[in-house]
Amino acid sequence: MTDTLVVLDRGQPTAFSLQDMLKYHGTGSPGGVAHAFKVLERAAPLLDADHPLERREVTLQTAFAGPGARDAFELVTRAVTEGRYVVDSSLARPERGRALEHFVFRLGYRKRAVTLIVREGYVTDEFIVLARKHERSGEDDRRLTRLKLEMADRVMSAAADDVYDIAASS
Repeated sequence: MTDTLVVLDRGQPTAFSLQDMLKYHGTGSPGGVAHAFKVLERAAPLLDADHPLERREVTLQTAFAGPGARDAFELVTRAVTEGRYVVDSSLARPERGRALEHFVFRLGYRKRAVTLIVREGYVTDEFIVLARKHERSGEDDRRLTRLKLEMADRVMSAAADDVYDIAASS
């Protein structure tokens, strides 16, 4: 596990911590921020084992449309503003169930690409049900906030390769 993600910005190393990502995103989706951190931590050595990634050369496609992940990826890679971040619902894997189906991330870098899928145990059914509920009560909102924080803790307390598996091509 790492405390920071290091990327290159035109050859200059730049480090981003989870706290940096949370400051950029805000308080709304800490679980999504944590997932983005682990996706980048897992993917980087698979895309270039010898050097940090040049941040403006990373491409991201995902079935997950959460704002926390989007903002965290933007901070580290600038992929959203530069048009290299795409939410693509065709990447979803419904056979994995409601809790896991959208946590699919395909990252590209230079001539390499990797697709990662979240492992079981990091996203709960209860979280998905509450997050997708259109009319939440005050108690629902409080419970959802707790579930987001619990998920962020669960994700960040594990090694990236325990949270995300390399997916077979589909």
